[in-house]
Amino acid sequence: MKIIETPADWPADESAALAVQDELRSRVVLDEVGPVPGAGLVTGVDVAYDDERDLVAAAAVVLDAATLSVVEQATAVGRVAFPYVPGLLAFREIPTVMAALESLSADPGLVVCDGYGRAHPRRFGLAAHLGVLTGLPVVGVAKNPFVFSYDGLGPRRGDFAPLVADDGEEVGRALRTQDGVKPVFVSVGHRVDLERACAHTLALAPDFRIPQTTRAADALCRAALREAVEQGGA
Repeated sequence: MKIIETPADWPADESAALAVQDELRSRVVLDEVGPVPGAGLVTGVDVAYDDERDLVAAAAVVLDAATLSVVEQATAVGRVAFPYVPGLLAFREIPTVMAALESLSADPGLVVCDGYGRAHPRRFGLAAHLGVLTGLPVVGVAKNPFVFSYDGLGPRRGDFAPLVADDGEEVGRALRTQDGVKPVFVSVGHRVDLERACAHTLALAPDFRIPQTTRAADALCRAALREAVEQGGA
């Protein structure tokens, strides 16, 4: 089993990581509409951790956006690249996520992260970071809000409420993907606008709260981590 090592120039501490965020944030593209929902390919990425062995497994699952059938999938297992610091989780995951994406032969199309883009204290969560590094259109669809609250969310599928920052910026949306269930939290990462990010999320969640991209990537990365542990990853 090959373990992806952390790049030699990867930030080693919080101050270095914050400097990288500040540098890369200016490269986020916010003036593109993004791919058409329900067309082409869409790729879910997710990670699973084994903290005892300092391992992280990443999965990238490419789906046909029209049928939600799996076109291709890839995994990578790496060392956890950074300590746990709220707001800097991307630095723990990105080397292994990128290794999984680079293993694909298909064009990933739109990438959907289980995480945040603009809905982040410094407006640069995993979805934005990954988008800048890869050049791909990326959105974040998180299971829980990070630091932003919302009000007035209706009970029906497709209802949404803005996530608004202190300066009045709409940084994302709480989006109801199924009637009467908890919402997910959608934010722009790179090269997609918020309206289209929400449309993609609904198209990818016809039957369940969580988009099928994330469901597929979550199952695959957990399986890859189990296999790595069984093979003696240490």
